[in-house]
Amino acid sequence: MSQTSTLKQPASETARFKVYTQRDLDRIAPLTGLPKDLRFEMQVVSSVLPFRVNQYVIDELVDWDRVPEDPIYQLTFPQRGMLASEMYERMATLLRRDPGKAEVQTLARELRAELNPHPAGQMQMNIPLDDAGNRLNGLQHKYRETVLFFPSQGQTCHSYCTFCFRWAQFIGDKSLRMATTEAAALHRYLERHHEVSDLLITGGDPMVMKTKHLVAYLEPLLESRFAHVQTIRIGTKALTFWPQRFVSDEDADELIHMFERLVAAGKHLAIMAHYNHWQELRTAIARHAIARLRDIGAEIRSQGPLLAHINDHANDWARLWREQVRLGIVPYYMFVERDTGARAWFEVPLARAWEIYREAIQQVSGLGRTARGPSMSAGPGKVEIQGVTEIQGERVFVLRFVQARNPDWVQRPFFARYDEQATWLDQLQPAFGEELFFFEKEYRTMQQARDIID
Repeated sequence: MSQTSTLKQPASETARFKVYTQRDLDRIAPLTGLPKDLRFEMQVVSSVLPFRVNQYVIDELVDWDRVPEDPIYQLTFPQRGMLASEMYERMATLLRRDPGKAEVQTLARELRAELNPHPAGQMQMNIPLDDAGNRLNGLQHKYRETVLFFPSQGQTCHSYCTFCFRWAQFIGDKSLRMATTEAAALHRYLERHHEVSDLLITGGDPMVMKTKHLVAYLEPLLESRFAHVQTIRIGTKALTFWPQRFVSDEDADELIHMFERLVAAGKHLAIMAHYNHWQELRTAIARHAIARLRDIGAEIRSQGPLLAHINDHANDWARLWREQVRLGIVPYYMFVERDTGARAWFEVPLARAWEIYREAIQQVSGLGRTARGPSMSAGPGKVEIQGVTEIQGERVFVLRFVQARNPDWVQRPFFARYDEQATWLDQLQPAFGEELFFFEKEYRTMQQARDIID
């Protein structure tokens, strides 16, 4: 039986976290000491890409003596390089003449449309249909066994990651947002699809929700009609950005008790924790939050992308994985930065990504070598770079699907010409004179079929 948390804070600190957005940039105390031109650059970038940070990140995680190189600062605060030069100059020119809000929003929408707001066919191919052929907004069903659910109450975060591939969720454009309050629609869909073993509650961040809302979505899954849903995953950055959610929030104990009921009923509860750097694990309350979740039988798996300016060093990944294993967290994925948003600032060439992964994995024990990677969550599926080698005189990337739209593609090795500059799957060419990768014809047929339905 779990225990009520004893790591409490004063009432003023257990209140909902204080957050800052773009309009507050001049009021964030540590920023006031930065040069005015740097603060203007933040204003320009945050007029296009979403910005949100809370007091916990500012006070506990950012090392202000290392700014701007500090990885948590890069993770949460806008940098000029996050926009292409032409985009930056267009917005900067507009802001210098003190425009109206509507004019800024018009230009921002235009620029955002060029940033591939929903990569990998999320809007076109992942949203399932009901029996009448209507799109079930707020759900995604890309892989046979796993359904993603986007509850409306969880479509924000305690702070925003500057690299986030879901940035389009946070800019106020309803046409780009994936969310629903229809718990009944989720439950009807799961009841009809017995191939689904895993439900992933995602966002945004579901842990911004009050526990009572989460209960409404999850408690019905304890009924016998959902016996086939064996695993409930919750994707969250709260263990980094607001560990108080599991420890000292007013409904933290209620949340832990709800999780405990799921585990006691035989569900596998997996907290899919997003970590980007070992600095995120250093506070006492972060470690206490991890311990509370482990105490009730929840599994914590860690995942995050490889990012220039934040964690593109093998030693940082090795240190992160070693500390996670020590705390009882299972290293799960090293992702490749997705082809959206501020990718140009953060992306690392695939060849270098594989070198970093290899050098990092060599430094950890077998318990840390559960981390898959580097993995691209591309349109056809999750493609892992297994290595670089030479076959019949040709240097190639060795690739495989660890998950795919067609399960038959999984674990089939395939080869791409070595390209030192490539950063994503669509920049790679088949090796050995082949015109297409083995899956491409079928994937195009899938795309065309969905286009006809839509």
